[in-house]
Amino acid sequence: MALDHALTPEGALPVDGTAGTLIARIWLPGKGPAVVRVDADGVYDLTRRFPTIADILTEADPAVAVNAATPSGRIGALADILAASAPDRRSEDEAHFLAPQDIQPVKAAGVTFAASMLERVIEEQAKGDPARAEAVREAVREKVGDDLSKVEPGSEAAEELKLRLMELGVWSQYLEVGIGPYAEIFTKCPPMAAVGTGAMIGLRPDSDWNNPEPEVVLVIAPSGQIIGATLGNDVNLRDIEGRSALLLGRAKDNNASCALGPFIRLFDQSFGIDDVRQAVVTLLLTGTDNFRMEGASSMSEISRDPEALANATLSSAHQYPDGAFLMCGTMFAPTDLRDGEGFTHKLDDVVEIATPTLGRLANKVTTTDKAPPWTFGVRDLIRSLAARGLG
Repeated sequence: MALDHALTPEGALPVDGTAGTLIARIWLPGKGPAVVRVDADGVYDLTRRFPTIADILTEADPAVAVNAATPSGRIGALADILAASAPDRRSEDEAHFLAPQDIQPVKAAGVTFAASMLERVIEEQAKGDPARAEAVREAVREKVGDDLSKVEPGSEAAEELKLRLMELGVWSQYLEVGIGPYAEIFTKCPPMAAVGTGAMIGLRPDSDWNNPEPEVVLVIAPSGQIIGATLGNDVNLRDIEGRSALLLGRAKDNNASCALGPFIRLFDQSFGIDDVRQAVVTLLLTGTDNFRMEGASSMSEISRDPEALANATLSSAHQYPDGAFLMCGTMFAPTDLRDGEGFTHKLDDVVEIATPTLGRLANKVTTTDKAPPWTFGVRDLIRSLAARGLG
């Protein structure tokens, strides 16, 4: 099945393999989380040099520091650790991949692409009812149009468009953050809460209209500098958020609802911010009902530059002393029919998110009450590191 391929080196690594500087987090049996470097000949433990990802983010040049670090040992072959990351294999008794986030919050930027901006307006107008969505979609597009991507957020043209749409009665809070002066930045999940590649991702069992969101995730140092990137799935509950934007937290921050990984690729001579700007993130979803859906999100079509989003997250007004992860948003908003209705997930869907420079993140869908509960928090990490003499 698709998940098996995604949990192999050929499926998970970037197209240039380990040519870039790849770091990750691994669960070590009997010890706890380890910060690792992924090399051509295996996965190496850097935890003695960098007890947390935050310790890498505070380096003047993280890639140079990681490549200069002397590992405390080889954990194992990448193929073996990926295979042990599968949902039916994950165990505290085997080394497996965790999310590359530890003590950083995961923030997210909303409605940063024109296509998803329109879909948020449609969700709002449909009041979270997927059956009404297509009729609302046509009505909104008739008044708003399809192409808002050329409107610069916060510009004079954006303000003029706002006034025109208000006169038409279709102005929306989603358009406000989509083309207004302020970006929408919200908390997707707290530190230690994200899940890694191979893990189950969770949907609230009371959601009937939902979808994956394939995104590039910026890795930001406490200074505000972007130092690398990874992949993410900002699992989205369209019916719950569509009822009211005040339900955003309920729609977004749930058990196992944020997947990150497999690796962080640090900026170095092989990879930089311009590669992020040109990334095309693809999505492949396969269901046990033989349903298949493909999509793509091109970062070149984003309405706010990644550096502008990072500046909106970390600034003189808001600091993150351990750094932060920032999901950049997606232009992918599925309207494919499934069982004769608009797309929504089914249990055991396999979601693969990939881009050539960052590799492939893959997860299987369950509900939040059936996904493994989040039990290992910051206190547990501190105790684990202290027990290893690394605190």
